[in-house]
Amino acid sequence: MLSQWQQTVTDAEERFKVVMAGRRAGKTYLAMRELGKVARFPDKQLFYVSPTYRQSKQVMWKPLKAKLRKLNWLADTNETELTAILVNGSTIALKGANNPDSLRGVGLDHVVLDEFAYIHSDTWTEVLRPTLSDTGGSALFISTPAGKGNWSYDMYQKGQQRLQGWQSWQYTTLDGGRVPVAEIEQAEHDLDERTFRQEYLASFETYAGSIYYTFDPKTHVVPYKGALGRIKNLHIGMDFNISPMTASVGIKNSTGLHIIDEITMYGSNTNEMAVEIKNRYPDNKIIVYPDPAGVQRKTSANGQTDIKILEQAGFRTKYHRRHPEVKDRNNAVNSAFHSGKVKIDPKCKELINSLIKHEYKPDTQIPDKTSGYDHYSDNFGYLCEYLFPIRRDKGEFDESETFGMGTF
Repeated sequence: MLSQWQQTVTDAEERFKVVMAGRRAGKTYLAMRELGKVARFPDKQLFYVSPTYRQSKQVMWKPLKAKLRKLNWLADTNETELTAILVNGSTIALKGANNPDSLRGVGLDHVVLDEFAYIHSDTWTEVLRPTLSDTGGSALFISTPAGKGNWSYDMYQKGQQRLQGWQSWQYTTLDGGRVPVAEIEQAEHDLDERTFRQEYLASFETYAGSIYYTFDPKTHVVPYKGALGRIKNLHIGMDFNISPMTASVGIKNSTGLHIIDEITMYGSNTNEMAVEIKNRYPDNKIIVYPDPAGVQRKTSANGQTDIKILEQAGFRTKYHRRHPEVKDRNNAVNSAFHSGKVKIDPKCKELINSLIKHEYKPDTQIPDKTSGYDHYSDNFGYLCEYLFPIRRDKGEFDESETFGMGTF
Protein backbone atom coordinates (compact mmCIF):
# COMPACT_ATOMS: atom_id res chain seq x y z
CA MET A 1 0.00 0.00 0.00
CA LEU A 2 1.31 3.42 -0.95
CA SER A 3 1.87 6.16 1.62
CA GLN A 4 0.23 9.51 1.09
CA TRP A 5 3.32 11.08 -0.44
CA GLN A 6 3.95 8.10 -2.71
CA GLN A 7 0.36 8.27 -3.92
CA THR A 8 0.76 11.99 -4.66
CA VAL A 9 3.79 11.33 -6.84
CA THR A 10 2.37 8.32 -8.67
CA ASP A 11 -0.90 10.16 -9.40
CA ALA A 12 0.93 13.08 -11.02
CA GLU A 13 0.79 13.07 -14.81
CA GLU A 14 4.00 14.96 -15.57
CA ARG A 15 6.49 13.22 -17.85
CA PHE A 16 9.50 13.96 -15.64
CA LYS A 17 9.16 13.60 -11.87
CA VAL A 18 11.83 14.56 -9.33
CA VAL A 19 11.57 13.35 -5.74
CA MET A 20 13.98 14.36 -3.00
CA ALA A 21 13.30 12.22 0.07
CA GLY A 22 14.94 11.36 3.37
CA ARG A 23 16.44 8.02 4.28
CA ARG A 24 14.01 5.09 4.48
CA ALA A 25 11.11 7.24 3.27
CA GLY A 26 10.04 4.63 0.73
CA LYS A 27 11.94 5.72 -2.37
CA THR A 28 12.64 2.19 -3.64
CA TYR A 29 9.03 1.10 -3.33
CA LEU A 30 7.90 4.18 -5.22
CA ALA A 31 10.48 3.44 -7.93
CA MET A 32 9.14 -0.10 -8.29
CA ARG A 33 5.55 1.20 -8.47
CA GLU A 34 6.47 3.66 -11.25
CA LEU A 35 8.21 0.89 -13.20
CA GLY A 36 5.09 -1.23 -12.91
CA LYS A 37 2.81 1.55 -14.14
CA VAL A 38 4.62 1.58 -17.48
CA ALA A 39 5.55 -2.12 -17.72
CA ARG A 40 1.90 -3.20 -17.50
CA PHE A 41 1.52 -2.15 -21.13
CA PRO A 42 2.83 -4.60 -23.78
CA ASP A 43 6.33 -4.48 -25.26
CA LYS A 44 7.73 -1.64 -23.16
CA GLN A 45 11.42 -1.30 -22.32
CA LEU A 46 12.41 0.12 -18.96
CA PHE A 47 15.66 0.77 -17.10
CA TYR A 48 16.28 1.12 -13.39
CA VAL A 49 19.62 2.92 -12.94
CA SER A 50 21.49 3.53 -9.70
CA PRO A 51 25.08 4.76 -9.19
CA THR A 52 26.54 1.23 -9.58
CA TYR A 53 25.45 -2.09 -11.02
CA ARG A 54 26.07 -3.76 -7.69
CA GLN A 55 23.88 -1.23 -5.89
CA SER A 56 21.05 -1.83 -8.38
CA LYS A 57 21.25 -5.54 -7.71
CA GLN A 58 21.35 -5.16 -3.94
CA VAL A 59 18.52 -2.63 -3.73
CA MET A 60 16.05 -3.64 -6.42
CA TRP A 61 16.56 -7.13 -7.88
CA LYS A 62 15.00 -9.33 -5.19
CA PRO A 63 12.04 -7.09 -4.33
CA LEU A 64 11.31 -6.49 -8.01
CA LYS A 65 11.20 -10.21 -8.81
CA ALA A 66 9.06 -10.90 -5.76
CA LYS A 67 6.57 -8.21 -6.71
CA LEU A 68 6.34 -9.38 -10.34
CA ARG A 69 5.80 -12.98 -9.25
CA LYS A 70 3.08 -11.92 -6.82
CA LEU A 71 1.29 -10.17 -9.68
CA ASN A 72 1.84 -13.15 -12.02
CA TRP A 73 3.56 -10.78 -14.43
CA LEU A 74 6.96 -12.50 -14.54
CA ALA A 75 7.69 -14.78 -17.50
CA ASP A 76 11.47 -15.16 -17.19
CA THR A 77 14.62 -13.55 -15.82
CA ASN A 78 18.17 -13.11 -17.02
CA GLU A 79 20.18 -13.30 -13.82
CA THR A 80 23.42 -12.33 -15.54
CA GLU A 81 22.03 -9.12 -17.03
CA LEU A 82 19.52 -8.45 -14.22
CA THR A 83 16.61 -8.30 -16.66
CA ALA A 84 13.02 -9.26 -15.91
CA ILE A 85 10.90 -10.38 -18.88
CA LEU A 86 7.17 -9.95 -18.40
CA VAL A 87 4.37 -12.06 -19.83
CA ASN A 88 3.24 -9.13 -21.99
CA GLY A 89 6.65 -8.76 -23.64
CA SER A 90 7.84 -5.81 -21.58
CA THR A 91 11.31 -5.87 -19.99
CA ILE A 92 12.76 -4.19 -16.91
CA ALA A 93 16.57 -4.08 -16.82
CA LEU A 94 18.68 -3.03 -13.85
CA LYS A 95 21.76 -0.99 -14.72
CA GLY A 96 24.67 0.85 -13.12
CA ALA A 97 25.63 4.41 -14.06
CA ASN A 98 29.27 3.43 -13.54
CA ASN A 99 29.03 1.65 -16.92
CA PRO A 100 27.35 4.27 -19.14
CA ASP A 101 28.06 2.31 -22.33
CA SER A 102 25.58 -0.33 -21.14
CA LEU A 103 22.86 2.33 -21.22
CA ARG A 104 23.24 3.27 -24.88
CA GLY A 105 21.59 2.11 -28.06
CA VAL A 106 18.08 1.38 -26.91
CA GLY A 107 14.80 3.25 -27.01
CA LEU A 108 13.28 3.41 -23.55
CA ASP A 109 9.71 3.95 -22.48
CA HIS A 110 10.64 4.76 -18.89
CA VAL A 111 13.75 5.11 -16.78
CA VAL A 112 14.20 5.42 -13.01
CA LEU A 113 17.35 7.12 -11.76
CA ASP A 114 17.69 6.11 -8.10
CA GLU A 115 20.02 8.19 -5.90
CA PHE A 116 20.58 10.28 -9.01
CA ALA A 117 22.37 12.99 -7.02
CA TYR A 118 25.30 10.55 -6.95
CA ILE A 119 25.16 9.85 -10.69
CA HIS A 120 27.09 12.11 -13.06
CA SER A 121 24.80 14.55 -14.85
CA ASP A 122 26.24 13.49 -18.23
CA THR A 123 24.65 10.08 -17.75
CA TRP A 124 21.28 11.78 -18.02
CA THR A 125 21.96 14.51 -20.56
CA GLU A 126 24.19 12.61 -22.97
CA VAL A 127 23.11 8.98 -22.53
CA LEU A 128 19.66 8.45 -21.04
CA ARG A 129 17.71 11.50 -22.17
CA PRO A 130 18.21 10.67 -25.88
CA THR A 131 16.85 7.13 -25.33
CA LEU A 132 13.45 8.65 -24.46
CA SER A 133 13.14 10.85 -27.52
CA ASP A 134 11.74 8.48 -30.16
CA THR A 135 9.41 6.75 -27.69
CA GLY A 136 8.26 9.86 -25.82
CA GLY A 137 9.36 8.02 -22.68
CA SER A 138 9.20 9.28 -19.12
CA ALA A 139 11.61 9.41 -16.18
CA LEU A 140 11.57 9.35 -12.38
CA PHE A 141 14.49 10.98 -10.57
CA ILE A 142 14.69 10.03 -6.92
CA SER A 143 17.37 10.66 -4.31
CA THR A 144 18.41 12.06 -1.00
CA PRO A 145 19.81 15.58 -1.60
CA ALA A 146 23.51 16.27 -2.02
CA GLY A 147 23.69 20.04 -1.56
CA LYS A 148 22.77 23.02 -3.72
CA GLY A 149 25.93 22.67 -5.77
CA ASN A 150 24.82 19.27 -7.06
CA TRP A 151 22.94 18.87 -10.35
CA SER A 152 20.06 17.27 -8.44
CA TYR A 153 19.20 20.71 -7.12
CA ASP A 154 18.90 22.03 -10.67
CA MET A 155 16.58 19.15 -11.60
CA TYR A 156 14.48 19.74 -8.50
CA GLN A 157 14.17 23.42 -9.41
CA LYS A 158 12.77 22.50 -12.84
CA GLY A 159 9.84 20.89 -11.10
CA GLN A 160 9.41 23.75 -8.65
CA GLN A 161 9.35 26.22 -11.52
CA ARG A 162 6.79 23.97 -13.22
CA LEU A 163 8.69 23.83 -16.48
CA GLN A 164 6.66 22.01 -19.12
CA GLY A 165 6.48 18.32 -18.31
CA TRP A 166 8.29 18.62 -14.94
CA GLN A 167 7.15 18.30 -11.33
CA SER A 168 9.13 17.87 -8.11
CA TRP A 169 8.52 17.06 -4.45
CA GLN A 170 10.47 17.04 -1.20
CA TYR A 171 9.64 14.58 1.62
CA THR A 172 11.23 13.80 4.96
CA THR A 173 11.92 10.42 6.52
CA LEU A 174 9.00 11.04 8.86
CA ASP A 175 6.68 11.59 5.88
CA GLY A 176 7.45 8.04 4.80
CA GLY A 177 5.93 6.58 7.97
CA ARG A 178 8.42 3.71 8.00
CA VAL A 179 10.85 4.90 10.68
CA PRO A 180 9.72 5.45 14.29
CA VAL A 181 9.85 8.99 15.63
CA ALA A 182 12.18 7.85 18.41
CA GLU A 183 14.70 6.57 15.85
CA ILE A 184 14.60 9.86 13.96
CA GLU A 185 15.13 11.75 17.22
CA GLN A 186 18.09 9.49 18.01
CA ALA A 187 19.57 10.19 14.57
CA GLU A 188 19.20 13.90 15.18
CA HIS A 189 21.14 13.47 18.41
CA ASP A 190 23.86 11.34 16.81
CA LEU A 191 24.46 13.31 13.62
CA ASP A 192 25.70 16.82 13.01
CA GLU A 193 22.97 19.29 12.16
CA ARG A 194 23.72 19.59 8.42
CA THR A 195 23.95 15.85 7.87
CA PHE A 196 20.71 15.23 9.73
CA ARG A 197 18.84 17.86 7.72
CA GLN A 198 20.15 16.47 4.46
CA GLU A 199 19.68 12.76 5.13
CA TYR A 200 16.45 12.80 7.17
CA LEU A 201 14.74 16.08 6.28
CA ALA A 202 15.68 15.90 2.58
CA SER A 203 17.05 19.43 2.84
CA PHE A 204 19.35 20.93 0.22
CA GLU A 205 22.09 22.04 2.52
CA THR A 206 24.38 24.96 1.85
CA TYR A 207 27.88 23.66 2.42
CA ALA A 208 30.23 25.45 4.76
CA GLY A 209 32.12 26.79 1.73
CA SER A 210 29.12 28.59 0.25
CA ILE A 211 29.78 32.30 -0.20
CA TYR A 212 26.22 33.60 -0.45
CA TYR A 213 24.71 31.57 2.35
CA THR A 214 21.78 33.96 2.96
CA PHE A 215 20.45 33.65 -0.58
CA ASP A 216 17.28 31.55 -0.70
CA PRO A 217 15.59 31.11 -4.11
CA LYS A 218 12.24 30.50 -2.43
CA THR A 219 12.40 33.94 -0.83
CA HIS A 220 14.53 36.07 -3.11
CA VAL A 221 13.58 34.91 -6.60
CA VAL A 222 10.49 36.95 -7.45
CA PRO A 223 9.13 37.94 -10.90
CA TYR A 224 9.27 41.66 -11.67
CA LYS A 225 5.78 42.86 -12.60
CA GLY A 226 6.36 46.57 -13.10
CA ALA A 227 6.41 48.53 -16.34
CA LEU A 228 9.88 49.33 -17.66
CA GLY A 229 8.63 52.41 -19.45
CA ARG A 230 8.01 54.14 -16.15
CA ILE A 231 11.53 53.59 -14.82
CA LYS A 232 13.88 56.55 -15.00
CA ASN A 233 17.13 54.85 -14.05
CA LEU A 234 18.47 51.33 -14.54
CA HIS A 235 21.28 50.21 -12.24
CA ILE A 236 23.73 47.78 -13.83
CA GLY A 237 26.56 45.83 -12.22
CA MET A 238 29.28 44.94 -14.72
CA ASP A 239 32.26 42.59 -14.82
CA PHE A 240 34.90 43.21 -17.50
CA ASN A 241 36.02 39.65 -18.23
CA ILE A 242 36.49 39.22 -21.97
CA SER A 243 34.78 35.84 -22.05
CA PRO A 244 32.26 36.06 -20.69
CA MET A 245 31.61 39.74 -20.09
CA THR A 246 28.56 39.94 -17.85
CA ALA A 247 26.09 42.45 -16.47
CA SER A 248 23.14 42.37 -14.07
CA VAL A 249 20.38 44.90 -14.71
CA GLY A 250 18.39 46.20 -11.74
CA ILE A 251 15.65 48.63 -10.76
CA LYS A 252 15.63 50.51 -7.47
CA ASN A 253 12.36 50.98 -5.65
CA SER A 254 11.15 51.87 -2.17
CA THR A 255 12.06 48.46 -0.77
CA GLY A 256 15.48 48.01 -2.38
CA LEU A 257 16.74 46.53 -5.64
CA HIS A 258 15.06 44.17 -8.10
CA ILE A 259 17.32 42.50 -10.69
CA ILE A 260 15.25 42.19 -13.86
CA ASP A 261 17.72 41.08 -16.53
CA GLU A 262 21.20 39.70 -17.17
CA ILE A 263 23.56 40.01 -20.12
CA THR A 264 26.23 37.50 -21.11
CA MET A 265 28.62 38.16 -23.99
CA TYR A 266 31.38 35.72 -24.96
CA GLY A 267 34.55 36.86 -26.76
CA SER A 268 33.35 40.45 -26.44
CA ASN A 269 34.49 43.83 -25.18
CA THR A 270 33.16 46.90 -23.41
CA ASN A 271 32.14 48.67 -26.61
CA GLU A 272 29.93 45.75 -27.61
CA MET A 273 28.45 45.50 -24.12
CA ALA A 274 27.55 49.20 -24.23
CA VAL A 275 25.85 48.73 -27.61
CA GLU A 276 23.88 45.73 -26.30
CA ILE A 277 22.68 47.68 -23.27
CA LYS A 278 21.51 50.55 -25.49
CA ASN A 279 19.72 48.14 -27.81
CA ARG A 280 17.86 46.53 -24.93
CA TYR A 281 17.09 49.72 -23.04
CA PRO A 282 17.12 52.64 -25.49
CA ASP A 283 14.82 54.90 -23.47
CA ASN A 284 16.30 54.46 -20.01
CA LYS A 285 19.00 56.33 -18.19
CA ILE A 286 21.77 53.93 -17.28
CA ILE A 287 23.94 53.94 -14.17
CA VAL A 288 26.73 51.36 -14.31
CA TYR A 289 28.53 50.02 -11.23
CA PRO A 290 31.65 48.48 -12.79
CA ASP A 291 34.66 46.63 -11.54
CA PRO A 292 36.91 49.48 -10.30
CA ALA A 293 39.80 47.82 -12.13
CA GLY A 294 38.19 49.22 -15.28
CA VAL A 295 39.83 52.56 -14.52
CA GLN A 296 43.07 51.07 -15.88
CA ARG A 297 41.87 47.97 -17.72
CA LYS A 298 41.38 47.98 -21.48
CA THR A 299 39.36 45.19 -23.12
CA SER A 300 38.82 47.07 -26.39
CA ALA A 301 41.25 47.73 -29.22
CA ASN A 302 40.90 51.54 -29.25
CA GLY A 303 43.17 52.03 -26.25
CA GLN A 304 40.52 53.54 -23.99
CA THR A 305 39.88 52.22 -20.51
CA ASP A 306 36.72 50.24 -19.92
CA ILE A 307 35.14 52.85 -17.66
CA LYS A 308 35.93 55.67 -20.09
CA ILE A 309 34.18 53.69 -22.84
CA LEU A 310 31.08 53.37 -20.68
CA GLU A 311 31.04 57.08 -19.94
CA GLN A 312 31.49 58.04 -23.57
CA ALA A 313 28.57 55.74 -24.40
CA GLY A 314 26.44 58.03 -22.27
CA PHE A 315 26.31 55.95 -19.11
CA ARG A 316 26.89 57.31 -15.64
CA THR A 317 29.39 55.22 -13.68
CA LYS A 318 29.66 54.80 -9.93
CA TYR A 319 32.53 52.93 -8.35
CA HIS A 320 35.03 52.98 -5.52
CA ARG A 321 38.39 54.51 -6.30
CA ARG A 322 39.93 51.94 -3.99
CA HIS A 323 38.85 48.41 -4.84
CA PRO A 324 36.66 47.10 -1.96
CA GLU A 325 37.93 43.97 -0.28
CA VAL A 326 36.30 40.83 -1.58
CA LYS A 327 35.02 39.89 1.87
CA ASP A 328 33.34 43.31 2.22
CA ARG A 329 31.61 42.85 -1.11
CA ASN A 330 30.43 39.36 -0.19
CA ASN A 331 29.27 40.51 3.23
CA ALA A 332 27.27 43.30 1.63
CA VAL A 333 25.52 40.80 -0.65
CA ASN A 334 24.70 38.48 2.25
CA SER A 335 23.44 41.39 4.33
CA ALA A 336 21.24 42.65 1.49
CA PHE A 337 19.59 39.26 1.06
CA HIS A 338 19.20 38.80 4.80
CA SER A 339 17.46 42.16 5.16
CA GLY A 340 15.23 41.54 2.14
CA LYS A 341 16.61 44.47 0.15
CA VAL A 342 17.22 42.47 -3.04
CA LYS A 343 14.95 40.41 -5.28
CA ILE A 344 15.87 38.64 -8.53
CA ASP A 345 13.59 37.85 -11.46
CA PRO A 346 13.60 34.12 -12.32
CA LYS A 347 14.73 34.89 -15.88
CA CYS A 348 18.19 35.72 -14.46
CA LYS A 349 19.22 32.08 -14.37
CA GLU A 350 22.98 32.60 -14.56
CA LEU A 351 23.02 34.99 -11.61
CA ILE A 352 20.81 32.70 -9.55
CA ASN A 353 23.01 29.71 -10.36
CA SER A 354 26.12 31.69 -9.43
CA LEU A 355 24.70 32.77 -6.07
CA ILE A 356 23.77 29.19 -5.24
CA LYS A 357 26.95 27.46 -6.34
CA HIS A 358 29.86 29.86 -5.91
CA GLU A 359 31.99 28.57 -3.04
CA TYR A 360 35.25 29.27 -1.28
CA LYS A 361 38.27 27.12 -1.96
CA PRO A 362 38.41 24.27 0.57
CA ASP A 363 39.45 25.38 4.05
CA THR A 364 39.91 29.01 2.96
CA GLN A 365 37.96 32.25 2.63
CA ILE A 366 39.19 32.70 -0.94
CA PRO A 367 36.47 32.45 -3.62
CA ASP A 368 37.05 29.66 -6.12
CA LYS A 369 37.72 31.35 -9.47
CA THR A 370 38.08 28.07 -11.35
CA SER A 371 34.42 27.08 -11.12
CA GLY A 372 33.10 29.70 -13.55
CA TYR A 373 30.47 30.85 -11.06
CA ASP A 374 32.31 34.06 -10.15
CA HIS A 375 31.45 36.19 -13.20
CA TYR A 376 27.86 36.96 -12.27
CA SER A 377 28.38 37.05 -8.53
CA ASP A 378 31.18 39.59 -9.11
CA ASN A 379 29.14 41.98 -11.28
CA PHE A 380 26.23 41.70 -8.87
CA GLY A 381 28.60 42.24 -5.95
CA TYR A 382 29.92 45.54 -7.34
CA LEU A 383 26.35 46.79 -7.67
CA CYS A 384 25.15 45.48 -4.33
CA GLU A 385 28.16 46.62 -2.31
CA TYR A 386 27.92 50.17 -3.67
CA LEU A 387 24.19 50.50 -3.02
CA PHE A 388 24.09 48.62 0.30
CA PRO A 389 27.53 48.85 1.94
CA ILE A 390 28.00 47.24 5.34
CA ARG A 391 29.73 50.27 6.83
CA ARG A 392 30.58 53.75 5.67
CA ASP A 393 32.98 55.74 7.82
CA LYS A 394 32.57 59.49 8.08
CA GLY A 395 34.66 61.22 5.45
CA GLU A 396 35.15 58.08 3.41
CA PHE A 397 33.16 59.40 0.47
CA ASP A 398 35.66 61.96 -0.76
CA GLU A 399 38.58 59.57 -0.59
CA SER A 400 37.14 56.36 -1.95
CA GLU A 401 34.28 56.98 -4.41
CA THR A 402 34.16 58.21 -7.95
CA PHE A 403 31.21 59.29 -10.05
CA GLY A 404 31.82 59.18 -13.79
CA MET A 405 29.36 61.52 -15.49
CA GLY A 406 28.09 60.20 -18.78
CA THR A 407 26.13 62.26 -21.30
CA PHE A 408 22.55 61.33 -20.47
